[in-house]
Amino acid sequence: MKRAECVSWGRLAMKLDRIPVRDQDPKVRINNFKEVCLGYDADEAVHEAERCLQCKNPKCVSACPVAINIPKFIKELREGDLKASRDTLGDASNLPAVCGRVCPQEEQCEGKCIVGIRGEAVNIGKLERYVADWALETEYRNIEKNAPNGKKVAVVGSGPAGLTCAGDLAKMGYDVTIFEALHEPGGVLVYGIPEFRLPKEKVVKEEIRLLLDLGVKIETNVIVGRTITIDSLIEDENFEGIFIGSGAGLPKFMGLKGENANGVMSANEYLTRANLMKAFRLDYDTPISHGLKVVVVGAGNVAMDSARTAIRLGAEARIVYRRSEKEIPARIEEVHHAKEEGVIFSLLTNPKEILVDERGFVKGMICVRMTLGEPDESGRRRPIEEKGTEFVIDCDTIIMSLGTSPNPLIASTTKGIETNPKGCIIINENSGETSLHGIFAGGDVVTGSATVILAMSAGKKAATGIDAFIQGEN
Repeated sequence: MKRAECVSWGRLAMKLDRIPVRDQDPKVRINNFKEVCLGYDADEAVHEAERCLQCKNPKCVSACPVAINIPKFIKELREGDLKASRDTLGDASNLPAVCGRVCPQEEQCEGKCIVGIRGEAVNIGKLERYVADWALETEYRNIEKNAPNGKKVAVVGSGPAGLTCAGDLAKMGYDVTIFEALHEPGGVLVYGIPEFRLPKEKVVKEEIRLLLDLGVKIETNVIVGRTITIDSLIEDENFEGIFIGSGAGLPKFMGLKGENANGVMSANEYLTRANLMKAFRLDYDTPISHGLKVVVVGAGNVAMDSARTAIRLGAEARIVYRRSEKEIPARIEEVHHAKEEGVIFSLLTNPKEILVDERGFVKGMICVRMTLGEPDESGRRRPIEEKGTEFVIDCDTIIMSLGTSPNPLIASTTKGIETNPKGCIIINENSGETSLHGIFAGGDVVTGSATVILAMSAGKKAATGIDAFIQGEN
């Protein structure tokens, strides 16, 4: 082994374990909606940054969907140059404080970290959060951008894909307007992710404010496909390029007997009422009507968010999932927090029928035990029903968290735009352009429900494609 490698592995041997991250006590946090993870303080962040080996061929960067120069921002943090560290993050990401909280780093950058081979990977996500939070708290801003080029671009949707695309185009000098259907910008960051995981005032609104400082304009309460159309944006408003990042807000259900009963709702509705409409606050007249025993069907991050929200609103919450814990798609951290907070997990269990009382309200759910067979197309083992194992789970509220698909409104009102059988807009994978020249799309409206960081990656790609299109490049 070369001397430099020996030194590196020697350093690593002394720093196999991460600096622990502080959380709110579970017994306390189930009674509030304050952020669960408290993050690093200055000393903790520097000590964790010192664990980075500064690899010459950093695999973490290639595993990051937006290609943040991870070793560089960590080195700058370690050296105390937080302004430079935030600038490095900003070169690749318009939403670092968001990403530091909700990205599945364990599957991406941290999953490729060399330190993780013999110990725990460098906690890249919490370091990103620390730097981004420092910038927000100190009001440090770097809003350098190109001179205005006089070209107008419209962005449909203000979720992570739309915000990223808008921010990148604004930096290039474009006049960008975002059209948002709801009364607040932020998309899934506002209506989908709970306050205890992603603070709205402290993080989401502040990072959106940075985009406004770049000159991005946001018009809310505009439903593209109803209030205006894609065609009218081009013909009447003179936009030269359009990005569709309207997300996937159409919930899926199972088609079970009793599914139309009072007390059955989608996770989309439940979380929107809690997050966007502030149903958890006594000073808001938008309560969620749910009972004392809530069952959430599904085990993704949205399912965990729903169950943990129900706990905070005073209910017993149970996850029903047809596979085992090994196949749970939610982040490990979210599953861990859910268990700490008292969420019950009924695994290898699948709903068969919803029981309804004489008033039309949910009174229980008939379920069946499952076993796992060979892997299916997703790579996970296929769940198989065990006959004769039916049993009843007592509940009065059922939340379906089975994924979402795009709302067909834009596709149905935009002649010539191509979609696949699932209703997702079809794009050129290299540029993000749709079947209509000059109209681009990305995020969940293309892929179906996915992660925030993948939506951001799609927004960045589309911004590059829109710039090339308007500038007449191939």
